[in-house]
Amino acid sequence: MKSNFEKLKDVITALRDPVHGCPWDLKQTHESLLKYLLEESYEFIEAVEEKDPKKMEEEIGDVLMQVLLHAQMASEKGQFDIESVSAALTEKLIRRHPHVFENNQTKIDADQVLVNWEKIKKEEKARTEGLKTHHRISASVLNAPPLMAATKIGKKTNDLKFDWEDYNQVAYKVEEEWQELKEELTPNRAINRDAVMEEMGDLLFSIAQLARHLNMDPHDALRAANKKFLRRFHAMEDLMLARGVELEGMNQEQMDVYWNQAKRDEKAKK
Repeated sequence: MKSNFEKLKDVITALRDPVHGCPWDLKQTHESLLKYLLEESYEFIEAVEEKDPKKMEEEIGDVLMQVLLHAQMASEKGQFDIESVSAALTEKLIRRHPHVFENNQTKIDADQVLVNWEKIKKEEKARTEGLKTHHRISASVLNAPPLMAATKIGKKTNDLKFDWEDYNQVAYKVEEEWQELKEELTPNRAINRDAVMEEMGDLLFSIAQLARHLNMDPHDALRAANKKFLRRFHAMEDLMLARGVELEGMNQEQMDVYWNQAKRDEKAKK
């Protein structure tokens, strides 16, 4: 009798069947599915934050579906499949946890585990590349989402003693980058989009470093801000509905009245 996982693999294979499969699934590529992998991952994060086990079960299933789709597409080209992925992952986990599978170091703490993990990763990379690069920070850090990558870069430069001394110095840097961006946005001056993009990136990077120096995750801070904005926007819409007015017929000044009321109401509840 097949396990539920085996049945799931059969379903994914059927969806990609070139004759009887689903047109939408057959149309997909690794590239086209990337946005769904991110979306499903964030939906699982939301379910965890809501502490909703049933929703977590559903959302982690959606993440698993994306993993299986990528593995199935690769298997069709003879590149890899879910079995080879599982084998490689098993080997890597054993290799990177010698304190569990080799040395039986029961008293090792979590911080030391991370130190050992990074050391083993570097050794693996050096062997894979055939030689050890002189670059201290691998370009692979750029594979992470941008805010996460900025934080990782900052942590690595801190380890190398190439960092600001405290958050006050970083705050000055944020102000400096903000001023440079404002200069590119001077009124009555044609906008140089490339220059604005560069200065915008510098500002965001410095803000990420400020968050790091404050022991905060900029990714989490931005997600919280997104949630707060949406919560207040919904509250504003609720106020409008209660008073029988339509948002679409209002100008910015009229909407601000309801927005400010929503903010006041929220603060009053705290």
